[in-house]
Amino acid sequence: YTEARMAPAALALTADLDEGTVDFIPNYDNQLQQPAVRPAAYPNLLVNGTTGIAVGMATNMAPHNLREVGAGARHLLADPAADLEAIMAHIPGPDLPSGGRIVGHVPHA
Repeated sequence: YTEARMAPAALALTADLDEGTVDFIPNYDNQLQQPAVRPAAYPNLLVNGTTGIAVGMATNMAPHNLREVGAGARHLLADPAADLEAIMAHIPGPDLPSGGRIVGHVPHA
C-alpha cells in the first residue's frame, strides 16, 4: 500500500474520528480497526458529485455549489421538518463546472 498525505478537504472527511463519533469494525484481515461509516464535516458527495455502479444499477450524482449546499444544510438544521421545496430554495440544482444540459428533467410542480 502507498502512504499518502491528504489535502485539507480530505482531512475534513476524517475529522473527529478519534472522538467516538462512529463505531469501529475490524479491517479486511482483522489486523486494524476501521470506521463502520465515514462521517464527514464536508458534504463531499453533494459538492463533488460521483459516478458508480453496483449490483447492476448505476448512479450519477451531479456536483452542487458548496455555498448553496451549506445554506441548505443550515436551513435543514434550523427546520428539520423542511420539505423539498424549502430546501430547493437554497439548492436550486446542480452546478456543472464545464456546463451541461440535464436531459429528461421534469420540472418540479
